Amino acid sequence: MARIRLDRVSVQFPIYNANTRSLKKSLMHRTTAGRIGRDAGDRVCIEALNDVTLTFGHGDRVGLVGANGAGKTTLLRVLAGIYEPTAGTIHREGRVAPLFDIALGIDPEATGYDNILIRGAFLGLRRQEARARMDEIAAFTELGDYLAMPVRTYSSGMLLRLAFAVSTSVEPEIALMDEWIGVGDAAFVEKAERRLAELVGRAGILVLASHDPALLERTCTKGVLLQHGKISAVGAIGDVLREYDAYRSAA
Repeated sequence: MARIRLDRVSVQFPIYNANTRSLKKSLMHRTTAGRIGRDAGDRVCIEALNDVTLTFGHGDRVGLVGANGAGKTTLLRVLAGIYEPTAGTIHREGRVAPLFDIALGIDPEATGYDNILIRGAFLGLRRQEARARMDEIAAFTELGDYLAMPVRTYSSGMLLRLAFAVSTSVEPEIALMDEWIGVGDAAFVEKAERRLAELVGRAGILVLASHDPALLERTCTKGVLLQHGKISAVGAIGDVLREYDAYRSAA
């Protein structure tokens, strides 16, 4: 069974050689939803997450809500294992599929077929698993003979088709998304939306960060409101969205 537990997790990003003049400090405070502080070495630090404790279990569909810079993407990257907490602990049970940065690992000099193996490795697929899914992925892309050509010859739409097809070929127990994946190509949208919905339906846990309340209410059952890197509210997605609206109206 998929399960995630974060216990008092914090993440700080030190900024070296930062100019700490009062004007710059004032501007930084106005333009980031994270908190700015200093560590023992007198470095300027962005406190992206602060003392976050959460538990997600099998069947949870969780929407992350908050302003830009509130910590949503940082939290997703911690859940994916991309960022290590500077304090606290995280425990995961189940295969994690981070469905953001879907073109990460694509080699422009390699062929489409080779990139299926390369991108698959980034997603945790063993080589034999990626090879077993090669024909299905290739058929879904509708790229035909282009898959035997270097990716640098692809248009941006073709590249997105390839990256999307590989990224959604996994069988995740924990699916992490930073906004819903858009494919851009109108002729491809309906098929891609259906594939993505099927993947989300199969996942044990979904964590989705989005600024689209309609998408969150349609896709998620639980919500987490982040403010300045801290958990402000956890509950039913509708309740959390209403609390976020009230916070924005009062700001």
